[in-house]
Amino acid sequence: MSVIKNPTVIDATEISDEEMNALIDGTINPFDEGDLVTGTIVKLDRDEVLLDIGFKSEGVIPVRELSIRRDVDPSEVVSLGDQIEALVLQKEDKDGRLILSKKRAEYERAWISVEEKFNNGENVEGEVIEVVKGGLILDIGLRGFLPASLVDLRRVKDLSTYIHSTLEARVIEMDRNRNNVVLSRRVVLEEGRKAERAEVLAKLAKGMHLKGVVSSIVDFGAFVDLGGIDGLVHISELSWSHVNHPSEVVKVGQEVEVEVLDVDMSRERISLGLKQTTEDPWRTLVKNYPVGSIVEGTVTKLVPFGAFVELGDGIEGLVHISEMASRHVDVPSQVSNVGDPVQVKVMDIDMDRRRISLSMKAAAETLGVEIEVAELEKPETGDEPAGDVEEVVTEEVVTEEPTEE
Repeated sequence: MSVIKNPTVIDATEISDEEMNALIDGTINPFDEGDLVTGTIVKLDRDEVLLDIGFKSEGVIPVRELSIRRDVDPSEVVSLGDQIEALVLQKEDKDGRLILSKKRAEYERAWISVEEKFNNGENVEGEVIEVVKGGLILDIGLRGFLPASLVDLRRVKDLSTYIHSTLEARVIEMDRNRNNVVLSRRVVLEEGRKAERAEVLAKLAKGMHLKGVVSSIVDFGAFVDLGGIDGLVHISELSWSHVNHPSEVVKVGQEVEVEVLDVDMSRERISLGLKQTTEDPWRTLVKNYPVGSIVEGTVTKLVPFGAFVELGDGIEGLVHISEMASRHVDVPSQVSNVGDPVQVKVMDIDMDRRRISLSMKAAAETLGVEIEVAELEKPETGDEPAGDVEEVVTEEVVTEEPTEE
């Protein structure tokens, strides 16, 4: 019986080893260093991943070439059966294997994408993967450096709180030769705050009461964050009583209720008042101590023209020296001293000028008492003792003129 051969089937016994190798090589895709290849994950090891790319042997991705993140577990990056893209780093190592890099393949595509966003002024988004000296590293497809000074609107003390957080930032510098990408989150936040400021400003009106948080304290007042924009409470608007420094009234981080006193849309400035959210003690004073009433107060200061007396709630009135006693008073200390309790009569209240005139003399007359006026201590003066008077006798010397002979 004769055997009929299929002309399309090659008999291995009829070809040489050289011809067989040539046939095999003809079925293998040729690769050069720098080429991008696509393959399937066929094996995961602790230090490498094997990728089937249609080569005579699997391509090898060392663990350091899997991700821009350092010290990662391969199973956290890829899984068996995943289709991925890799860059050829080395055509063949000593074992004849292709050395590949997943991170560099992603880097090439990421650089193009990030560069396009950089040129268009668009934002990028990435997870914080490292805290380094001077800032943070974000995974944006490549390693983006976010300086500490550009992480937030204010300086951040502990950068570690951002680890694994996803942040939105703006690319402000790119250098392909140095493989350097610098980011700024503060730019994004400032733009967002600007939009918030415009929205808040549009809603503000004089006389509104708002809640905010004290963001900073300066010598001339306190700034309050109203949720996107700061307003200033001038030191004179912190309290109805005298304030030496804003820190006497508020602290940074304190939540306060304020009243809008003025809004300057063109300069984006808001003037606020804290004391306006509380009752004016002067109005309470008028209710409690009307003109003609007698009040007990405490002498707080003596001046040449009289004495200041506190009536409570930091409100002081002046007792003019002429109103301290029925008798003539040369200096206020003849009648009272600082810290003395005194009875005074309310003579006049000027709400506009915040002044109250008091009289100790009128109170004493109403109460039927006499105010003692101490005598002024006169400096001791005495006649100077007469000294011995020496009689000076001047001897007169007579000189006779010579006579002519």
